[in-house]
Amino acid sequence: MRCTLDGLDCASCAAKIEKELNKNPGLENVKVNFATKSIDLPEEMFAVAQELITRIEPEVKLKKGHVTEEKGKKEYHLPLWISGLLFVIGVIFNEQLHNTAYSWLEYLVLLTSYFLVGWPVITQAFRNLIRGEVFDENILMTLATAGAIGIHQLPEAAGVMLFYAVGEYFQDKAVNHSRRSIKALLAIQPDSANLQENGTTRRVRPEEVMVGETIVVKPGERVPLDGEVLAGESFVDTSALTGESTPRKMEAGATILAGMVNGGGLLTVKVTKPYAESSVARILNLVEKAAERKAPTEQFITVFARYYTPIVVGAALLLAVLPPLLLPGATFGEWLYRALVLLVISCPCALVISIPLGYFGGIGGASRHGILIKGANFLDALAAPHTVVFDKTGTLTKGVFRVTEVAPRNGFTQEEVLAAAAGAEVYSNHPIAHSLREAYGHEIRVDLVRDYQEIPAHGISAVVDGKQVLAGNDRLMHREAIEHEDCEVQGTIVYVAIDREYAGYIVISDELKEDAKQAVHDLKALGVQKVFMLTGDDATVAARVADQLQLDGFYAELLPEDKVTRLEELMAEVPNRKEQKLVFVGDGVNDAPVITRADIGVAMGGLGSDAAIEAADLVLMEDDPSKLAQAIKIARQTRWIVRQNIYLAFAIKAFFILLGAFGVATIWEAVFADVGVTLLAVFNASRTLRIGEKG
Repeated sequence: MRCTLDGLDCASCAAKIEKELNKNPGLENVKVNFATKSIDLPEEMFAVAQELITRIEPEVKLKKGHVTEEKGKKEYHLPLWISGLLFVIGVIFNEQLHNTAYSWLEYLVLLTSYFLVGWPVITQAFRNLIRGEVFDENILMTLATAGAIGIHQLPEAAGVMLFYAVGEYFQDKAVNHSRRSIKALLAIQPDSANLQENGTTRRVRPEEVMVGETIVVKPGERVPLDGEVLAGESFVDTSALTGESTPRKMEAGATILAGMVNGGGLLTVKVTKPYAESSVARILNLVEKAAERKAPTEQFITVFARYYTPIVVGAALLLAVLPPLLLPGATFGEWLYRALVLLVISCPCALVISIPLGYFGGIGGASRHGILIKGANFLDALAAPHTVVFDKTGTLTKGVFRVTEVAPRNGFTQEEVLAAAAGAEVYSNHPIAHSLREAYGHEIRVDLVRDYQEIPAHGISAVVDGKQVLAGNDRLMHREAIEHEDCEVQGTIVYVAIDREYAGYIVISDELKEDAKQAVHDLKALGVQKVFMLTGDDATVAARVADQLQLDGFYAELLPEDKVTRLEELMAEVPNRKEQKLVFVGDGVNDAPVITRADIGVAMGGLGSDAAIEAADLVLMEDDPSKLAQAIKIARQTRWIVRQNIYLAFAIKAFFILLGAFGVATIWEAVFADVGVTLLAVFNASRTLRIGEKG
């Protein structure tokens, strides 16, 4: 059950909620998704989770359903303005107020400014202290500003709290902007469906439509459910699903998918899947849940933040206490001020917020281009591929076979050879079988076909019109001891024997995809060291394809289990397995075992394919192998932006910690080091949402 965490505005709070929930039976595997403010819960655990969250973070409310529209912290507008005005007055007239009989006005003006924006922080700090959470950003801000007031640095105390509140406000707006961008990305979800009943139509929610019912899709409407076109003709926009803007023609018998946008024609559609299993629902679910699978960088930062803050707080305490005791002439007030600077700097928000947001933006940006990535861990791994292995049929080639030659032998005619092969293949769903039946062009009487038997990796044995027919590869002829003189024929060959006499062979051709060469070229340009091909097809055919595409190598005539073995051999050859990965690209159905075994399994043309989406770590919604290079580029850009944030935060915080320790930096600089760096990191992370927009 999808629920919303209303009021969840802090990534560290999200981590805290997840940690506490995981301690409870039934909630051990629950993941809090800060990017979408959502959480998936077992329905029976909703009340338990609600009570726990209220106890952990009272401001966060658990609600059933999806994320509502973000409105930002509007309640902060007036207090911020008044606090800011009082702060300016207090700073400008601070000297005059301090040196007159009305010095109490200094406290009145600046402390009023302080409490207007600082009261929510202070109250939250006390709540956290009661719960035993000592190293919380609210507590750090409260301690730092209370210490500043204690040493009569009122402008600094008010300024820190004011700028912290301003930073929180803009940080909230930046995060909400990213969330709205994500929500806009997910706006492909259709609102309603036109259900056809008894000659009339009525608008219903897509979830209410049952499989087998008929819907009407009007011009300009988004298709609400997967189905088969019964009547009408139109062109549909598939860009929301595939990232490609080229319209696709729809007519009777065509498969149409939820999320497509109908053009100018009226379409009558028979629903083939419930909404929960439709293409658009699967895409929405994948994109939203992707943030739950954390990249190693995210996991490191979570652990790092747990130790970093206590260490800095301990250092600040030592800095306040030891120098006045050990150094001649050192005053407690001076070193306490330096310690307060460290406290302000110590909050790791810049990393905790911006890194998950960066990865989620990269996943969202990829999905706009028809590339579905199941998690930040896969996005991170995809940035460093060493070896890419392709399946052949349907991946590098079109998988559309056609008969180009029929060569009869031993007195048989072309018609006899083709008729026997087509009859033997009548029950097969293999593309080669389709091409044989299509080339034969006549109706095949299935009642004349008996004793049908598929021989794995060899071919077909059947009795067709009273004659024993063998149709398959060269291995089948050798297995059945059929003498034949055509062992070295180039291409995909179907050998045919009738009543155990060699009747001839049929040449089947498959074409390369238009962008197959470009795909290999782009991968090499991106630094991929090896590009291999695994196929169950004939070795001569595989050699020709490998030569045309300039591959580094290939393995042919493989059974499914052989593909897994060869893949593992190639994986063993990848150096530095921790950093560099092997990617396998297949059709997502026949290659499911290999896709699952690879470091990163990629399903090609996975649009509407349950097997593809389930087996793969990454799904290319179109049949274009060149999309893989685009996915790698997005992964690398995302990782670079995330690393920029890490370098930026560490460098600036380390710099100001040193300045603060030596008394050079004041609390003003410390505020920039904390709030300013957080804002910069969040804005930088939001760039990932626009990755790939210009090409």
